[in-house]
Amino acid sequence: MKKADFIQIVADKAGLSKKDTLKAVDCTLDAICEVLVKGDSISFIGFGTFSTADRAARKARVPGTNKTIDVPASKAVKFKVGKKLKEAVVGGAKKAKKK
Repeated sequence: MKKADFIQIVADKAGLSKKDTLKAVDCTLDAICEVLVKGDSISFIGFGTFSTADRAARKARVPGTNKTIDVPASKAVKFKVGKKLKEAVVGGAKKAKKK
């Protein structure tokens, strides 16, 4: 699904124009990004939690050459699925298998 498709779905469900929905979605994503850049986490009860994690520097092996390289320390974004979302996805998968 592309962003435009997502915007259309949200606009239809909320009864908003696509222009207003685009602005709301963009502002929401920007706000989530700002929270994560600060190093905080953000939770949506039932949906999930976005957070960041520090990755330590490490050595890695390049499979084709067996050469060892240094991978610098970095930050990664994590998402932990909430109970309601997990149940909806698992339940949807079970319904699809029965068909």
